[in-house]
Amino acid sequence: MKTLQKYPTESLKCWAKAKELRQQYYENYAKAHERGGLRWAGGAWAFDAIPAGLGEDVYPLTGEPYGASIAHDREFQRACAEASERAGFAHDLCAYMRNYWGSVLLDRYVFGGKFPQPDFLWQNHICCSHAKWYQVASELEGGTPLFGIDVSVGPADNINQNKIDYLVNQMQEGIEWLEKTTGREYNDELLIRAVENEFRSTSTWAEICCLNKAVPAPMEEKTMYSFYVLNTLQKSSQAVADFYQELRDEVADRVARGIAASEYEQARVMTDTQPPWGFLKIFRYLQNTYGCVSIGSLYTFGLCGIFEIQEDGTWGPRATPEQRGVEIKTREQALRALAEWNIHRPEWQHFYGPKYKSEMMVRIAREWQVQGVLMHYNRGCEGLTIGIAENRLDLQEAGVPVMPFEGNMGDEREFDEERTLTRIEAFMEALGVTKLN
Repeated sequence: MKTLQKYPTESLKCWAKAKELRQQYYENYAKAHERGGLRWAGGAWAFDAIPAGLGEDVYPLTGEPYGASIAHDREFQRACAEASERAGFAHDLCAYMRNYWGSVLLDRYVFGGKFPQPDFLWQNHICCSHAKWYQVASELEGGTPLFGIDVSVGPADNINQNKIDYLVNQMQEGIEWLEKTTGREYNDELLIRAVENEFRSTSTWAEICCLNKAVPAPMEEKTMYSFYVLNTLQKSSQAVADFYQELRDEVADRVARGIAASEYEQARVMTDTQPPWGFLKIFRYLQNTYGCVSIGSLYTFGLCGIFEIQEDGTWGPRATPEQRGVEIKTREQALRALAEWNIHRPEWQHFYGPKYKSEMMVRIAREWQVQGVLMHYNRGCEGLTIGIAENRLDLQEAGVPVMPFEGNMGDEREFDEERTLTRIEAFMEALGVTKLN
C-alpha cells in the first residue's frame, strides 16, 4: 500500500487583504460621483495606467472580472443572460459580455443597487468581442463616450519599431481625447507612476506563479483566482503593486518552510482557460478526493503576468525597466515602455496562432511538473479558446495527458457538473491516482 506524505498547511496571511482590496475597488467605482471623482469602464487588458493621468480620483470597472462576479451568482447570472437574449443578443457571444450587458439592461449592480454608469469607456481591441462590447454598452447607456485602441500588431516574436509607433500614436490620441472628454488637464507624473506600478504588479505576479514550481505547491489554482484578479481590476494601482510584493514574500516563505496548499499532493495538474465560475468546487473535489493540486494555468499565469526566458532557459518574471536601469522621465518614454511591455503578454500571443499557446502550455507542464491537463472547451470565450483542439493534440504529442471537458465560464446553464466529475474520476484512474483513504 502506497504511503502518502502529509505536508504542513496554513492559511495565507494575505487572504483578508486581497478581499479588502477587491471590495474597496468595486465600492470606489460605485461611489466615485459621491466623492467628486470620475469613473470609466473597459476591459481588463485596457491601458488603465493612461486614465490614471487624469487624477487620483478616477476609478475603473473592468468588464471581464465584473462578468465573472456575475457568473459566480448563479441566479443573477441567469437573469442577466436572459435579459441580453431578450434584447436580441445571440447566446453564443462572449458570456462575460452578455452578463455585463444584462446588468446594464436590468440596471442592477452585482454588488447591490443600480448599475453605476461610467463617465467614459476606454478599451483595447485584440479579442473579437472587445470593441463591440463597449460600442453596445455605450448605446445601452445612452451614448457614453468611447475610445478604443487597436493592439493587434502581431506576436512578440515579430515586433518592430513601426508597430510600437502604431500603439504609441493611438495612446497619444487617447490622452487628447481624455482631456477633451473629461475637461481635465492631464498629469504626466501620475501616468509615469501608474506605468511603473503596472510593471511591478505584472512582473511580481509572474514571480509568484514561478514559486508554484516548488513541490509541494505553496498555492493551488482556486486560491490563485482570488489573487490574480487584482491585476485584472487595476494593475496600475499602487495598492495592487504593493500587495503583490507582500504576497510574493509570503509565498516565498511558504516554499522555504515547505508549507503546502494541500495536505496531500500525490498528483499535479494544470488547466488552460477560464473555469466555470459557478462551479469552482471541482478544484476542491480534486484536492480532497485525490490529493490532486492544480498548480495554475496559462490563464492564471499569463492573463496579466509578464514573463521572459531566464538565463537558465526557464520561464521567469520579466525584468522591469527600473530593474534594467532605465529611468522613465517623459510621457513618450512611459507610453513606449507600456506598449512594449504589453506586447509580451502571454495571453495575447495565441490570438495569432495556436502554436504560441501550445508552446507555452507544454513549457508550463514541464517546468511545473504536472501529470496532466484539464482542458476546458469553453463556449463562453471565443478569444482564449480559439485553437484549443490543436492545443490538445500538441500537448498529447508532447506526452502530456489531456482531459477535455465542456462548459462556459460565464453561463451556468452550459456546465454539466455530474458529467465533468465522472470524467475527472476516469482521468485520475488513467493517471494512476487513487482516491485518498
